[in-house]
Formats: sequence, C-alpha cells, structure tokens
Amino acid sequence: MADFGFANFGDDDDNEEEEFTFQGVTQRDGLIFLIDCSKSMFDKDDEDNEEEESHFQLCLRCAQTTLQNKIISSDKDLVGIVFYGTEKSQNPSDFKHVYVYQGLEQPGAERILELENLIDDGMKSFEKDFGHNTAYSLNDALWTCQNMFANSSQKVGFKRIMLFTNNDNPHAGAPQLQRQAKTKAGDLKETGIELELMHLQKPNESFEVDKFYKDLLYSADDDFTELANPAERLEELLTRVRSKDHKKRALRRIPLTLGPGLELGVGVYTLVRPCYKPTAVKLSRNTNEELKTHSKTYLRETGEVLMPQDLKKAQTYGGKRISFENDEINQIKNFGETGFKLMGFKPSSLLKKYYHVKPAQFIYPDETTITGSTTLFTALLKKSLERDVTAICKYISSKNFPPRFVALVPQEEEFDKQNVQISPPGFHVIYLPFADDFRKVKFEEQPKAGSEQVEKAKEMIKKMKFTFNSENFENPSLQKYWRNIEALALDRTAPEEVEDFTLPDDERMLKRAGEAIDNFKDMVFPSGYEPGAKKRKAGGATGNAAAKKAKTADASASIDVKKEAEEGRLGKLTVAVLKEIVKKEKITASGTKKADLIDAINDHFGV
Repeated sequence: MADFGFANFGDDDDNEEEEFTFQGVTQRDGLIFLIDCSKSMFDKDDEDNEEEESHFQLCLRCAQTTLQNKIISSDKDLVGIVFYGTEKSQNPSDFKHVYVYQGLEQPGAERILELENLIDDGMKSFEKDFGHNTAYSLNDALWTCQNMFANSSQKVGFKRIMLFTNNDNPHAGAPQLQRQAKTKAGDLKETGIELELMHLQKPNESFEVDKFYKDLLYSADDDFTELANPAERLEELLTRVRSKDHKKRALRRIPLTLGPGLELGVGVYTLVRPCYKPTAVKLSRNTNEELKTHSKTYLRETGEVLMPQDLKKAQTYGGKRISFENDEINQIKNFGETGFKLMGFKPSSLLKKYYHVKPAQFIYPDETTITGSTTLFTALLKKSLERDVTAICKYISSKNFPPRFVALVPQEEEFDKQNVQISPPGFHVIYLPFADDFRKVKFEEQPKAGSEQVEKAKEMIKKMKFTFNSENFENPSLQKYWRNIEALALDRTAPEEVEDFTLPDDERMLKRAGEAIDNFKDMVFPSGYEPGAKKRKAGGATGNAAAKKAKTADASASIDVKKEAEEGRLGKLTVAVLKEIVKKEKITASGTKKADLIDAINDHFGV
C-alpha cells in the first residue's frame, strides 16, 4: 500500500486547473487567402519608387503578418493561400488558372520565410513562375477553397475565405461565369463558409461593389450591405499582435436553481485570465522529435511496478494508518450536484470591494440545456436591477469541487455612440470570503496628513488620472519572449525591440501635473528634501572605512599576542584584529578563516 496522504482530498479549488478547460472538443479555425493575380494587382502608383508595394505585395504582406500572429495567438488554426488568374495551374481538381500556393495547414517558420522570399525577390520572376491569365473562373477558385476545407485532415470549426481583388466587375460580358460564381457563393454560405471581400482601390478609381460583389456577398434578407473601409481592414491585418487568442466559449454549462422544480440553464465565462509562457517541450537529442513521457510507480521495498488499482490513499490518525478505497474518496469529495442554488437576496450596498477572494466570472443564459432560460434569466436580471439587490448562491463549479458562496451582481446592457454593445447583460459571479479569510491587522500609529496636504494630494491625483484599458499595456516579459522565439525561428540577426508600455511616462506626467506635484512636495516635505535619497552619516563611506581600519590597528597594537596565544584567548579576538596581527608580525597563514589565522599565530609562537 502506497501512502500518498489524505490532507487535500477536497481542497482542489486553490489551483482549479479545470477553470481554464472548456467543455466539448476544441475546434480549429480555418482561413484561406484567395488573391487575385491579374496584372492590375502588380501596378504601382510610382513605378520608379522601388520601395512602394503593389496591391499583390500588400496582400502577401497581410498573409505573412496573419501567419506570424497565428503562431502566437492560436497555432492550431489552419491557414492556406490560393492564387487565381495565373497562367499556371496547381490544384487537386485541375481547374484552369487556379494555383494553390500554400495548402490548408498550421502556420510555421518555413511558410513565413517562403512568403517573405516571394514578396522581396519573387516579384520580378512572378511572370515566369506563375504568369497571368484573365480567362479564369471565380467559381473554380471558390470551389477549390471549398474542397480544401472539405478535404482537410483536421476538424475545422469556423471557416473563412478572404478574397483580395481590385477588380470590381470580373467576368464582365460573361453572364454565365457570373451566375456560376454567385451560385457557388450561395453554396459556401449553406456549408458554413464565410466569404469576406477585401476590396483594393486602384489609383483615382473607386470600387463599385454593386456591379458584381453585392449579389455574391449578401442575400436579399441581409439588411447591412455596406463594406468596411478597406484601409482600416488592411491596417488591422498588417498589425502585429503578439498575444494569445482565447476562444469566446463557455467554461461550463450548468443549471441555476431558483427554487424546487424551477431551474434555468446558464453558461459560465471567464472574463480575465492570466497569460503564461508556453511550457517547455522535451525533445530527443538525436532526432529532435518530441518525447512522450510515461510515468510508473514502484514499491519502495521490492521495486515492483504498481498498477492504479494497487494504489490507495491513507491517513495516519491515532497511531493507526487508515486506508481509503477510491469509491470512498469520491464520496468524501462529493458535495452535491453542480450548479448555482439560490439562497436569497441582499442589498447591493452590503457587497464590499474588499470581498475579493479570486477573479470573478460571468454568467449568461443558455438555451441549449434548458429551453426558456433566456426569458427567466432576463426577468431575474431586470428585477435585480430595479430593486438594486444581489443574489446570494451556493456554487459548485464542477464534480468533486467544494461548494463556494457567491454573489450574483447584475449588469445592465450598455451601448456606445455607434450603438455597439460594450457591456453585455448578465450577472458577475463574485466569490465571497469565509469567516477565516478575514484578518485583524494592527496598524502602528502614523502621522496624519493635514487637510491642506490632502487637498494637494487630491489635486495631483486628479490631474494624473487617465482612462485605463488593460489591452493598452502589453506584458514586456512575454513580448520579449515571443520576439526571441520568432527571431530564432526565422533566422533573424536580432529580435525586434520591445517597447515597455508599463513604464511611467515621466514627460507626460510632468506636462499634465508638474505644478501640482511641486505644490504637493512643498506642502509635505521639508525644504531641500529629495524623495528616495538615502541618508548618509557624516564623513561618508570612505570616512567610515578609514575610521574602522584605524580602530582595528589600535586594538591589535595594545594586545600582547604571545601571551594571548599561550593562554588560549585568541578565539575571543575578531577576524579583523587577527588579520592585522598576522600582517604586523609578518606571519604566513594558509587561509583567511578565523581558525586558519589562529593556527598560524600559534605555530609562529610555538604554542
């Protein structure tokens, strides 16, 4: 019997690994860049300017940036690149003038470097390597993308095609090709594939979506048929975002019990979660392949391999070892059915800000588990807001987890000036502290600030306030880590520089509150005082060292060394005094420790 202890059978709530695992199978997103390769996509406003990029190069740059972002944000997603309007063809269905440049696969360093070479060096040889041809069929290009999603070996959740072109009326004069393209666009919609147009405008020309793409992108039932500004969309695609992408899905779907026989389904969401560096992966020294770890438990006395059924948990109590079967442990850790159980209501004013035990969660109605949950949830939210009350619930987050008492704080739906939702309707799940979570802290009496000093402090703080948004402050440690990994993978000579936004902006602070800061310092600190400066004794460090050395020399001079050695009192002297004696008597010591110095002195005087 292996003794693994019993102290933490039900105390798994501290680490809560399952807090960040989602119910159901995580699916990958799929994205295909469908790029027009007509000759007009390669034209530049200023042909003499070699640094200026054509529309085609801009599209490839968007694809490259997306691949780099995907590696960090969600490396399991699939990305592909398809050219249409080329002379050469390369696709599984043998469609003419459609070239699959990169298949639907996970992003990697090789694919990014391949795109870089095409952007920087491949434009001059593009005519030779791929060519141009206007006899393409947009239907064939869309069909190729659809087949790539259908034939993917990985299960793809959200599927999207981004179509890049500066031609607002392809197949002009060919109504049959136009009908085929529109029919295929309808097929994409039915199979759950989203088609998004990234329209590029030629110099001094506008892109008329009504000529062809309006019927391709929108059905008769769609109310919103305006395209976003292409400059904004391209800027978004070209922006490097080195942050992990967390899918917006429920952590769990559980019931909220309001009373006997009255339940509604809710989804629990985490609004804020920590972002860590990826865990290290062990690789084989010879093959550089990922190693698989297998763990075995051995019996200490005989070395026998123990199977899971051979292991039992035990607790020593009263001098006896009490073992527990797995069923007994499960019963001990079972505290009831998972979900929220309403205990009552309290005024919202009773909930204090210092009741922060752990990060809050958010709940929203879930119709998939219990039909009619949205109606009941809306009624509960509306009444809680009207009466300014907070619901108190017993919350068991998952099986084998201990119950917690939580407060459901209602939140009303909010919109900005453009009628875009900024705060969803629902309840924040605030974990309430237990009695032993409160501590009585004794504070020593400190000098209190006067009313004028308080007013100066308020004025200073007021001028230094700003609208805080956590998305504006990147973690410099994580950013440096990702840049180093990227530089190593892409053979860069040096990583990109990291701008630390967490450092205070001294120049801006002085500009906004410089006068208020000076007034506060004059009011609180005495004249000539510099905050943060260390106090020094008279004479400084040099004077102290000299005085200490002189004191040691005087002490060693007044000592009868031979007499002290004969009477065995050298151990009472300090190391500094012993060193001074060794130096004065010109004694050779084997070391600088106290014992070595004493032995050297005793040997010198023959003691």
